[in-house]
Amino acid sequence: MANPEPNAGLERLYRETGWTLRRFAQEINRLGTERGTPLRYREPSVHQWLKGHMPKEDVRPLILEALARKLRRPVTNSEAGFPATSADQQPAHPSTVEGLLDLGRQDMDPSRRSILGVGLFSVALTIPNWPDVVGRMEAVQKGDVQRIGMADVQTVSAMTERISELDDQFGGRTARPMAAAFLVNTAAPYLRMEAPESVRKAMMSAVSDLCYLTGYMAVDEGLHGLAQKYYLKALELAGASEDHLTFCTTLRGMSVQAVDLGHGAQAMRLADAAAAASPQAGPRMRAFLAGQQAHAAAQTGARVQAQRYLREAEVAMEKAESQSKAFGSYDPSSLLYHTSQVRYELGDIAGSIEAMEQSDRIRQSVYRRARVRHRCTLAERQLELGHLEAACQTWTLALEDYPSLQSGRADERIKTMHSRIRPFMKNHAARDLFERARLVTPARLLPR
Repeated sequence: MANPEPNAGLERLYRETGWTLRRFAQEINRLGTERGTPLRYREPSVHQWLKGHMPKEDVRPLILEALARKLRRPVTNSEAGFPATSADQQPAHPSTVEGLLDLGRQDMDPSRRSILGVGLFSVALTIPNWPDVVGRMEAVQKGDVQRIGMADVQTVSAMTERISELDDQFGGRTARPMAAAFLVNTAAPYLRMEAPESVRKAMMSAVSDLCYLTGYMAVDEGLHGLAQKYYLKALELAGASEDHLTFCTTLRGMSVQAVDLGHGAQAMRLADAAAAASPQAGPRMRAFLAGQQAHAAAQTGARVQAQRYLREAEVAMEKAESQSKAFGSYDPSSLLYHTSQVRYELGDIAGSIEAMEQSDRIRQSVYRRARVRHRCTLAERQLELGHLEAACQTWTLALEDYPSLQSGRADERIKTMHSRIRPFMKNHAARDLFERARLVTPARLLPR
């Protein structure tokens, strides 16, 4: 059998990265781990791909994403010399409602959960600007002639609020299936029904908020590619309904997702876009946005910029506290969390611990998942400074709430706890913590 032709497209992209064969393989392996499918590729495999041997189908998206992250632009199958996929042949601007229904139906189907889980976080995702989506919504084909009113809008808003409460208390794995089912069976079909323009815009705004929440819960499960799809639908609907608030909130949520995954530059771009799209933000909203800008700036090493944004957030929060109730869940506890993150990114571990402890003391009791995650983060930083017994005490507090959660992010923190305390089993406090944790930790998270 004749040898294949060298893959000129992949070779060109590889040269553009400046990587070695080893580095290319390492990046693919790292993305495999991020996707939940660990890989062990080495230089010979990359060499074979460049010579024209086709990578396995499930590895090609990893290669494209690795290249996109390095080159900071989208990379297509065609550009990399790979066969086109069904996704490449989809229309550039699919119907918002049809796309939302397809997304929700896939998410509802338990048999597809493993497929949805392999979707990668994309750093080259194209984010629409406010002028590109404001007021725009394709004409949708109406079904049976039915009309909706503000009572139906209130139904969607109330359901979103209830699901959000369940998410805060019990985690995304508990609440997200309800959200996907409600989107498909009730909320998205409302967008096809007859309504006065004011009601129609209000409904699009309400569904946008539900999409944002569903994306946020997908992040909690570690389904980052799926979360981005929900976030994009939220942006489309927010623009169509001229809902600045949800548009900015969604961009900020995308920035939070990026910074938590370590993509500081992308997080900064999204945080700045959120701030730019909200020119008339009140003090609570400004604190909400500036706190995230501060965290993203700190992760990129922009010390002066991070501290400036953090001070801006603090001033805005002081004004907001004397005026109105909290914007969503952003309150002084949330701002202290951002203060902790900024200090940690800039190398002040002791300062980050102090801010996280203050945040924990004033956090409202309803935010159970945040309490578990942030206490675990606090314990990890206490251990970094050598405060083993204080860390064990903090982790023990986190374990009190953990059994009530179904949260991928909480699971990751508990898994990290087990690996961090393992070297200290001769210490009484560490041993006691391990015994307590073993009783409430799922077997899949225990060290082998």
